[in-house]
Amino acid sequence: MKRKLSILLALMLVLSVFAVGCSNSKDGQPASEDQASASKEKMFVTIATGGSSGPYFAIGGAISNLLNEKLDNVNASVQSTGASAVNATLLGEKKAELAFAMNDVINYAYTGTEVFKDKGKVENLRGVAALYPNFVQVVTLEGSGINEISDLKGKRVGVGAPGSGTEVNARQILGAHGITYDDIDEDFLSYSESIEQLKNGSVDAAFLTSGLPNAVIMDICTTHDVKIVPIRKEVVEKLAKEFPFYSSEKIPAGTYDNKEDVETAAVTTLLVTRAELSEDEVYEITKTIFENIDTLHEAHSAAKRISLDTVRQGMPIPLHPGAEKYYKEQGK
Repeated sequence: MKRKLSILLALMLVLSVFAVGCSNSKDGQPASEDQASASKEKMFVTIATGGSSGPYFAIGGAISNLLNEKLDNVNASVQSTGASAVNATLLGEKKAELAFAMNDVINYAYTGTEVFKDKGKVENLRGVAALYPNFVQVVTLEGSGINEISDLKGKRVGVGAPGSGTEVNARQILGAHGITYDDIDEDFLSYSESIEQLKNGSVDAAFLTSGLPNAVIMDICTTHDVKIVPIRKEVVEKLAKEFPFYSSEKIPAGTYDNKEDVETAAVTTLLVTRAELSEDEVYEITKTIFENIDTLHEAHSAAKRISLDTVRQGMPIPLHPGAEKYYKEQGK
């Protein structure tokens, strides 16, 4: 009887040790690094871009693919939007984790000015990186009689999608020439809509602010004789006194049908996030982007100017601590 009791007690001891071991691996600390990785909660990253024909969408798609490929705990996707102002609002409403936007519009959102005057400040905006120049491209057709911005008075003009950075640029550049919407027949159109309306004669000219080249402008060049209307350097310098985000740039000869360089205005494209993301999350996102920068350079020619050397240039809001940590490690 005593022997049977001893065996029973020994069995109970073994079972209790086994139960504790199972508890440690399931309910306590993970039993292995693989289990630890698997237990990480998936992070859903929505990347707000712009129209599907623009550089934002192409580069955003490349970033999405990179994050999905390189980071096990990230599920990234791209959202086509009305671009800058819309994207700032999406971040403020916590409906996106990353977004492309122009630095002037991000400043307006962060300070609650211009197009955000009635909407209020979007104070949770944080910078990831300054990317590349966005060129204001004013497109018309040969024979339109439009040779300068001043010639737009009395014309039908596509001024950009509602809430877009392009629309803000159009209004400010027209204003620098003494023109308001009262002086033109304005139409609020996306990139593709503007070019389609230009093709069928519904508008005389259109504003598009993007990297070079823009796909829809390239498209119309295959069927029509296109002219890029210059924005003169002296006007840009005057405009920059009130809106310091503008710089004078040139659209290189041969970008479209232009045989010579064309003077124009430019602002800077930013990659932006929101303050609620953790330092570790944004650090890993930033690191993944810049350790695979060649992938972005191949996504669109505008992205070839993305560099660690310029990530702070034209950044009007605080960098996210995760991005800041990565840049400091790189000595930037």
